Amino acid sequence: MSLYRDRGVVLRSYKLGEADRIVVLLTPEHGKVRAVAKGVRRPKSKIGGRLEPLSHVELLLWGGKELDIVRQAELAEPWHFLRRDLVHLSRGMAMAEAAEQVAQEGEPAEALYVMLVKALRTLDERPGPLVVASFYWKLLALDGAGPVLGSCANCGASPPAVSLVAFDIAQGGALCRACRRGEPLSPAAHELVSWILGGSLARALEVPASSTTAEVAHLATVSLEAHLEKHLRTARALEPA
Repeated sequence: MSLYRDRGVVLRSYKLGEADRIVVLLTPEHGKVRAVAKGVRRPKSKIGGRLEPLSHVELLLWGGKELDIVRQAELAEPWHFLRRDLVHLSRGMAMAEAAEQVAQEGEPAEALYVMLVKALRTLDERPGPLVVASFYWKLLALDGAGPVLGSCANCGASPPAVSLVAFDIAQGGALCRACRRGEPLSPAAHELVSWILGGSLARALEVPASSTTAEVAHLATVSLEAHLEKHLRTARALEPA
């Protein structure tokens, strides 16, 4: 047991006893960390407001056998607008839920941490309809499940010999008409996903909301759920009824 410093994003928190909380953090050096924040539910707590979900904080923690203990927490970034809009807040929580499913306790997660911070920063500064979906697609790639987009993931045939008309992450990505299964894939959605994963993310994030961005977001959600073998509650709440 010893003191250590790290940065982290609060993924979620829940009550412990009468005045404490357990916070689940994503940190670059220690991966997913579960820590007790003592007394933060009391009105006079100095750090309670800094440990709300999605807070980006500089931390001093005491390492424990089962749960660490938060000794200090200072805001690293204030997220001026993220918390003022319920839709943006919900989108941030959807990304936090996904990150928690991928992160491992005690294993460094610098790439995931940086990706989440950048996504939350984008959501705070210039939110668009594809911020969450882009994070999901990048998360799949980071976790070794990036989809095949340039050819049929099943038979290997490429355009223009075949049209890619479906998508199934379990089959590896885009599929031609002969191999199709899973979800329908429009040419416009195929192009947008290719932008996100092919180095044109900034361009994709500027695309206004449309049926195509909704399709890309839906494909991202079902693909990540299939990869994780888990239902993403927050992500599903964002989808139109």
